[in-house]
Amino acid sequence: MRSNKLFEIHDHPAFPPFLRNLVTDALESLWRFGNSYKPILPRLHATFAETGEHKVLDLCSGGGGPWPSLSSQLNPTAAHPLSICLTDKYPNRQAFQQANTNPAITFEVRSVDAAHVPADLLGFRTIFSAFHHFSPAQAHNVLADAFHQRQGIAIFEAANPAPRTMLILCFVPFLAFFLTPTIRPFRWSRLLFTYIFPVVPLVLLIDGLISCLRTYSPAELNHLVLDLSSPSYNWQIGEEHGGLLPITYLIGHPVLDQQAHRAA
Repeated sequence: MRSNKLFEIHDHPAFPPFLRNLVTDALESLWRFGNSYKPILPRLHATFAETGEHKVLDLCSGGGGPWPSLSSQLNPTAAHPLSICLTDKYPNRQAFQQANTNPAITFEVRSVDAAHVPADLLGFRTIFSAFHHFSPAQAHNVLADAFHQRQGIAIFEAANPAPRTMLILCFVPFLAFFLTPTIRPFRWSRLLFTYIFPVVPLVLLIDGLISCLRTYSPAELNHLVLDLSSPSYNWQIGEEHGGLLPITYLIGHPVLDQQAHRAA
């Protein structure tokens, strides 16, 4: 298992919070524009159908992540509409409030550590394009916390070290220039640090390339769950194709009692 000592600029504690929020806002707009995570919808739908889950606890939500657009494309049943709660260690409250205009989405104002989720925050956990921020020990703790609290967890990563992916990321700054005027709420600082001082596009480019080098492979994800094996908890690991970029996924969830009994 690699040490994963690289770090991303916007993830560093010294990076100014207002700039971090601008970067996470831009990331959310990129996900919305590209609908990058559409290929994983059938897998998520099947998981929710299997578990009967309709409440989602999104961790490391940043600027809202892909849920504002995904929620309208994924609804388990009309009787139990999907409910999504956004959380983050550094909550971007303005972005969360903007996402909250979607009736399916709420948010948590507390700082939430993905490796130590408060017991009162229940729901199927999701992490989009943020799991690589954790060192192997931290990543294992994130998975172990869900496993021991018997909560489902789904991790999805669009970044990978393939040359094609890294080449596509080189166009991200230009796409950020194009999308910035559409991001709400409007902020003069967003224009200033995108067009006059292009901090946001440069951070998106550098952090995107670093993300590709940090993202866990399916083999590494398998290693992380080796000691989290149980007949009453199911893990799925692999890659989903069908979009512009392949999506690496790890999905874990408790199985029904009768399934656990048969597996035992």
